Amino acid sequence: MPIADSDGTSIYYERHGSGPAILFVHGSGGHHAAWWQQVAALREEFTVVTVDLRGFGKSDSSMPEFDGQDFPGDVVAVLDKEDLTDAMLVGQSIGSVAALRAGLLRPERVGSVVLGHSLGGISHPELKELAAADRAEAVKLPVIDRLLTKGFQQERADLTFLFQQMGTFNVAKMQDLRNLDTNGPSLDDIRDSGVKVAFLAGEKDAVLSVKTVTRAHELLAGSHLEIVPDAPHSMYWETPAKYNAAVAHLRRTLTAPKEAA
Repeated sequence: MPIADSDGTSIYYERHGSGPAILFVHGSGGHHAAWWQQVAALREEFTVVTVDLRGFGKSDSSMPEFDGQDFPGDVVAVLDKEDLTDAMLVGQSIGSVAALRAGLLRPERVGSVVLGHSLGGISHPELKELAAADRAEAVKLPVIDRLLTKGFQQERADLTFLFQQMGTFNVAKMQDLRNLDTNGPSLDDIRDSGVKVAFLAGEKDAVLSVKTVTRAHELLAGSHLEIVPDAPHSMYWETPAKYNAAVAHLRRTLTAPKEAA
């Protein structure tokens, strides 16, 4: 069983396929198995790595409390254990915050970071205000309606049920991830790192609006923007073909302008 050591904490991960590396970082209700539709579709062309942050899935969950500030180190531990270079980290929702921070901690191992349905915890007053406004609207909806469209819930009751069951394997909860936003990186921090950033958003995301994501892209010079039509917050689950195509495109085209050694 593949285990990485993150400052004494056992982090479970899996590696599939071969080729340029993509490492997926789950959100608050996920774990390594949530990426089943991505692994099956992408492993023929890419090395696909999935990870359980501490408190999630099969990683160590024995600690009395969880600190989201530790999650980036869990990702770094896997990068180091597998000796990955030029990896693309793909975060889902708040997992994007851990992905971005891990990329900034190990720019020699990470060529790009894809912020899926997230601003990645970037510290910027205008973006914080926009995201807060989006969140104020999102909390008016039932949790499941923020994540999946009503049409999908009605047509695919089976996959909706499985989606909800995924979170029951986790000990850590949403509140354990929220403080990841504390002391987030600035736009200058990201630019100076040499790590390329892409914003990946769904047109029907009820948690973070396309308008907000587009503004983040405008503020972060050199970033990429992918808006997927008719896709919700949990695009990876509801519209996997569109999501996988977007991720594959980004992995093929994103390169970091690293200085020559």
